[in-house]
Amino acid sequence: MSNTSTHDERIAKMTFASVYPMYLAKVEKKGRTREELDRVITWLTGFDNKKLQELIEAKATFETFFQEASLHPNASLITGVICGYRVEDIENPLTRQVRYLDKLVDELAKGKKMEKILRA
Repeated sequence: MSNTSTHDERIAKMTFASVYPMYLAKVEKKGRTREELDRVITWLTGFDNKKLQELIEAKATFETFFQEASLHPNASLITGVICGYRVEDIENPLTRQVRYLDKLVDELAKGKKMEKILRA
């Protein structure tokens, strides 16, 4: 994937707190819960609910969010298309991590079983 550095930089500077309510609205509209969303985020990042809330309140950028995360060893199993791009082809590591999260939220909203989403 050939993202421009401007695009990558914009994603890095975006705050997780600004995107989280959109993730939540997307999954709740499809009948899923905040708990399920948080479980998916926790699986990917290693954060507990307390740390997740701290990052939201601190208005952490995605750059900070993923610097502090311990990405799940199976994160590389997240493949497919999100926002018109193949996740596995994204070259910038931070942009790829953000798209991993987008893909998991998308799978949750589409009604996939939690075991499949969490690559169990």
